[in-house]
Parts: sequence; structure tokens; C-alpha cells
Amino acid sequence: MTNAQRELYDTLQKSWIVFADKIGVKATTEDGSLIGPFNFFLLHPEVTAKLSAFQEAEETNTTLPRRVREIVIITVGAVWGATYELYARGHVAREAGLSDKALAVIASGGIPDDLSDDETIAARLARELATSHRVDDDLYQSAEQVFGRTGLFDIVAVMGVYQTVCAGLALFEVPAPA
Repeated sequence: MTNAQRELYDTLQKSWIVFADKIGVKATTEDGSLIGPFNFFLLHPEVTAKLSAFQEAEETNTTLPRRVREIVIITVGAVWGATYELYARGHVAREAGLSDKALAVIASGGIPDDLSDDETIAARLARELATSHRVDDDLYQSAEQVFGRTGLFDIVAVMGVYQTVCAGLALFEVPAPA
């Protein structure tokens, strides 16, 4: 590893890997090797550091309720077919109160019937943006009324982070642990 890769590896071990272990997500193999997105993050540590800073700023400053944020992330993972992301964020989403049934429906491309109206709007908005790259006027107006323009930006920001992660998971064919 280069010095930058070693520094990032050490940072990941102290932050993301600790977080993953705490919530029951497997982020390393038995011998301590990284799994999930962490290996491809090491390919360009300077960019990964900026992505991590953006992700932290997005999460720390979001106006979105926790469940809404997780619904958006799971929706992006589903669109990309990113099994590791669905596995990992599923743990976080359950902690936020989403049911296994709701997670399964979102992961299969649907909108669960046990979401609140606001959560349904967020799921629809994220799915339409990720698949059609636009939303119809009625959905936009409903989403703006619920989340405000700053909230709409927050949805776009969290989608951007996780579209980057999920694109890497897809490109490098990173599976969920067995």
C-alpha cells in the first residue's frame, strides 16, 4: 500500500469497521481483510477522503428524519442491485424502525404499504430520480411541501453518496457476505 492507502486503511479500521462491527455488519474477513466497498475505496484514497467528508457532512447536517434517509439509501441500493449495500444498510434501517417486510419490498423495487405518507413520497422520489432521472410535477410538489427545498437537496445529497458507493459495488461485483 502507498502511504495514503495505509492512512485510509487505518482510518477505515478505526471508524467504518468499528461502526460495522457495532451494528452486526460484516466488513472484514476472518483474517482482517476488508470487504464491502472498503477495498475499492483504497484505490484512490484522496478521493475517498473527500467522499467520506461529504458523507459525514450530509449525515450530520441532514434535515431528513432517520427513517426517510434510510429509505432513500435502501432505494438507491435496490436500483443498483447492490447486495452488499442492501445487506449493510438493512441493519441500520432496522435500527431506525423499518420492518423486514418493508426492506424486502423496497429491495425488490416496490413501495411498502407500511410507510408513512412522507416516507412513501421519499421512496417514490428516490426511485423516480434514480431510474428516470426526473420526477413528475405532482410528486415534486408533494415532496417540496413535505421536505422543503433544503430537504429535497438533502435527498439528492444522500442519493449522490450512495449512488457512488453502489456504482462501485456493482462495477467491482462486491457481494453481500454469505
